[in-house]
Amino acid sequence: MIIEPRPATDGDLVALVAASEQELAIRYGGGGFQPVDPGARFMVAMVGRATAGCGAIQPLDADTAELKRLYVQPRYRGRGVARRLLSALEALAVSSGYARVRLETGIHQPEAIGLYESLGYDPIPVFGPYEGNPYSRCFEKTMLVSSG
Repeated sequence: MIIEPRPATDGDLVALVAASEQELAIRYGGGGFQPVDPGARFMVAMVGRATAGCGAIQPLDADTAELKRLYVQPRYRGRGVARRLLSALEALAVSSGYARVRLETGIHQPEAIGLYESLGYDPIPVFGPYEGNPYSRCFEKTMLVSSG
């Protein structure tokens, strides 16, 4: 498996994000997804020549990045793709100087909640644009940032 950066306009990445949004629309009965910041930095997981998954970090403030659009195609689930992709995105956050990573997921995604909790993400109050959404669950993890 290779995890590599991709621009937001990359065709394979656009297809993965669309598949993610389609799956979420089925789970939650509609669209209304929060947009990704133009400053988001995307990564794609490749298994052989196939795009298996994607994710991004985007700035929330000087110390905090938000994880966005973490998605693994169904046929690649259960192979550790999400864990490796999330690890790469956390490393990107740290190398970009972020001390924390926050994320939002939904109550109808128990597999995502389990993944985040197993990787040290702690539940936090719903933040920002997710406030008031009864389907949202938010998490945060403090990163180990070197001081020099």
